[in-house]
Amino acid sequence: MNVPTYLLFAMKQLRVCAAALVAALSLCASVSYTQIVPFDTDRWEMNANEARVEDYLGRQSLTLRGGAAWIKDSDFTDGVIEFDIAFSGERGFMGGIWRMQDQRNYEEFYMRPHQFGKPDANQYTPVINGVSGWQLYHGAGYSAPVVYSFDQWMHVKIVVSGSQGEVYIDSEEPVLVMHALKRAIEPGKVGVSAGNFATAHFSNFSYQAMDRPALNGQPQEPSPAPAGTVMTWSVSSAFDEASLADKAELTAADQQGLTWTTLAAEASGITNLARVQGLGQGENTAFARITIQSERAQVKTVRFGYSDRVKVYLNGRLLYGGSNGYQSRDFRYLGTIGLFDALYLPLKQGANELWFAVSESFGGWGILGVMADRQGLTLDP
Repeated sequence: MNVPTYLLFAMKQLRVCAAALVAALSLCASVSYTQIVPFDTDRWEMNANEARVEDYLGRQSLTLRGGAAWIKDSDFTDGVIEFDIAFSGERGFMGGIWRMQDQRNYEEFYMRPHQFGKPDANQYTPVINGVSGWQLYHGAGYSAPVVYSFDQWMHVKIVVSGSQGEVYIDSEEPVLVMHALKRAIEPGKVGVSAGNFATAHFSNFSYQAMDRPALNGQPQEPSPAPAGTVMTWSVSSAFDEASLADKAELTAADQQGLTWTTLAAEASGITNLARVQGLGQGENTAFARITIQSERAQVKTVRFGYSDRVKVYLNGRLLYGGSNGYQSRDFRYLGTIGLFDALYLPLKQGANELWFAVSESFGGWGILGVMADRQGLTLDP
């Protein structure tokens, strides 16, 4: 059947219009918009010792202490979070959270008013299974010196893009570039948080979900792990630290009932033990172990760091016990992890079991180990 030319032309035009309409609808669906969410709406869920909406410094604001507030229906992977914040110079920890899976798993940036102008005036940290990791993640890429303005509104903008991000505080340029976000890149809720000390006041909260927004700052390449770093550990289920009190030798009973997980270290060599499990009643300690196969009887050095406390056993016998927690060495000591200790291991020929019993109170549950001289040795896992 011959179709008239004008009908062919009309059909072609309809196809063009339909394609344009589909493209336009697709573009509209992919374009996000900034959502301003007042604190007096029912979109917010709050779990804090103190949380109330009130006027502060001429604005409707959220006063928060000892907890967090988040937007129940938010779905945020990458994008921009903005809010204004006000606080005094008292000791406190207040800021924003994102990619929140639940109240024990999220990314967080907070400010430390009492440390203003110092290198640890603020902090990026993941919270994993209820354990904040700031003792494991410190220095460049995790905190930066910022001078705060007390008792007046400051504007905070957090830009999240994949495994990186940046923070602006009353600035056109980022004050902190986060080069390595530690949690999985997955959607979650956004909100604000404040620790158990000073109250914080928040206003003008907004967020915009975007696909991998560009960063203005230059993320710093993280330092690689030292040569010889143990990059894989076998980690036990958690148990009570008290069970190892005065325990000079491990027995079969000390290992009974434990389950084991193979856990890789991060690029820095630090292994965050909270990735296996969180803390529980009577469950604040886990073994991190490796098996050292030695070609002959010899002495080898292991350098190590831990948070917060450790007991080290070689072939079931106690070699070392130490404390590296917050204020464990003096009132200014933060308990950050580092290669501060060394042991000289009397290895026998064949298999040698090196176990670190690592106990945690707060701030980061981690282990770091380096055996630089591997001659005549293999490590498992």
